[in-house]
Amino acid sequence: MMICSVQANSVFGSPLQYRCVCLPSMGFEGKSMKLQVKKEKTCQRKSICVHAFTDLTYVAPVVFVYLLKECYFNGNLKATKKFRALQQQVHNVLCNSPQPGPATFVAYCLYILPILGPHCEGFSHLIVSALHRFLKTAASTGDSLEAKILAARLFVDIVEGSIGHDERIAVKILEVFDVKLTDIEKVVSRLKVQNDCRFDSAKTYVEKYIYGLIESQSYMTAVNLLEHFSIRQSGQSFLVKMMEKKQLRAAEKWAAFMGKPMLSILVQEYADRNMLKNAYVIIKRNNLQQEFPDVHHKYKESALKKLAEKACWDVAEAKANGDRQLVEFLVYLAMEAGYSEKVDELCNRYALEGFLNAKELEASFLHRHFLNLNDLVVEDIIWVDEVDGLRKATCHIEGSKVVGLDCEWKPNYVKGRKPNKVSIMQIASDKMVFIFDLIKLYEDVPDVLDNCLTRILQSPRILKLGYNFQCDVKQLAQSYGDLECFKCYNMLLDIQNMFKEPRGGLSGLAELEYAALDAAVLIQIFCHVRDQSHPADVSEGHDKIEWKSHIVSYMDNPKKSRKESKIRKELEVEDNGP
Repeated sequence: MMICSVQANSVFGSPLQYRCVCLPSMGFEGKSMKLQVKKEKTCQRKSICVHAFTDLTYVAPVVFVYLLKECYFNGNLKATKKFRALQQQVHNVLCNSPQPGPATFVAYCLYILPILGPHCEGFSHLIVSALHRFLKTAASTGDSLEAKILAARLFVDIVEGSIGHDERIAVKILEVFDVKLTDIEKVVSRLKVQNDCRFDSAKTYVEKYIYGLIESQSYMTAVNLLEHFSIRQSGQSFLVKMMEKKQLRAAEKWAAFMGKPMLSILVQEYADRNMLKNAYVIIKRNNLQQEFPDVHHKYKESALKKLAEKACWDVAEAKANGDRQLVEFLVYLAMEAGYSEKVDELCNRYALEGFLNAKELEASFLHRHFLNLNDLVVEDIIWVDEVDGLRKATCHIEGSKVVGLDCEWKPNYVKGRKPNKVSIMQIASDKMVFIFDLIKLYEDVPDVLDNCLTRILQSPRILKLGYNFQCDVKQLAQSYGDLECFKCYNMLLDIQNMFKEPRGGLSGLAELEYAALDAAVLIQIFCHVRDQSHPADVSEGHDKIEWKSHIVSYMDNPKKSRKESKIRKELEVEDNGP
């Protein structure tokens, strides 16, 4: 065993004598740390005992920090395991009465750790977390008051920039040492006595620091400090700002601290942004079901719909948990998918009445859920499955200003299996409907199909209408990934974005959702929405061009082309013309 004695001037007091101990190789449980040092081609095992873990009376914080660093950098374990092992050893250290006390000893170490440069933050987390664990079990450290003042001074030094700790470490120091505004006030008062004019009251000083963090968008740190010091001056605007910057965890923490009114605002903000899952979690966590029954139920329905789309019917039924309203919604989803057996199964199991049985459903499905194309003044419906028909259809569509698009594929009810290929694409003008047999055309003339659909889908002069078209775009890309025509779209308009809720002459639109999936119907609905009456307090010119703001493009380059912008301006001029 080798004992090295050193004398060092303490930055906190009079000169003290310390000692560090290096022991021969021992087991890890023998209170030493095994290290593996590579020396040329051979490996020899050594060990450093941080301070023997038995007597810390004369071990200086600076020596402790140095040996802690050596243990970490020379250890042969992975980083996470070394961190946990050292965290346990530091905990053991604190149990061996370091002088002048465990909490004060750690505070001294935190003053010294910035000398480690880029490794400072990691080691700071290590010893602060070890102290936090130690304080949970220790009855009393005997140095809590001294440690609090030292930690408060350390916080002030960090804020002032004289000690180089990360802002997150500053928050941890406040939390673990339980530093309050009164403790910071004591430090500020001492600085005032020294004629330091930089400081006002402790609260004002802390608030300035917090506002600086908010300006630099360190929202979580700012929220932690506001909560720690019980400062409630910020309000809804602060919450909205965090949500706009996608700092949702900080926004939720702030709302929880502020209480039920702010939580209600948060839920409403989530609902307005259609972030139903986030809203549901907040509602459930804070028992706000009575305040937001619609949002709570809407999320449940959304979750069931996603499961139904994946053909996870059993999981969806379990999620409904016997709720009659949700089970009925599940029945409607099964009807929408044409899954008549599931409709009968659910109706029988839950004794639901008023729903058609499977045979009646099959007999009336088209009449109940689809508009008759003959009612839409369509001159002809043409099936396209060969090259000549494809070219003629393309020429006709290129002469149209507005067309409707719709895709069809066979549903897949087997969990885990890939979706079926898109089999049919409908493209409708105001007079003609073309039904493209994509599977056959792709097999027979893939190059011609790619060229023709590129001319249509990427044309900036044809407004293409869809209903929930994102789903079709995704399915087409998965089905025909090698075709360039499905990688870029120009001038798309999802008509469901043209209105927020059914109203006036469109009151029946929600009941005819299936009809909106038909390409020919899209043009009729578009014309109806575009021409319908608007509130009197909105200018006429604004009404006419409002729908154009929803036109989007899907392409490799997300920036809108100059040509597309020019076309939009031309459309606006036409609408505003006499």
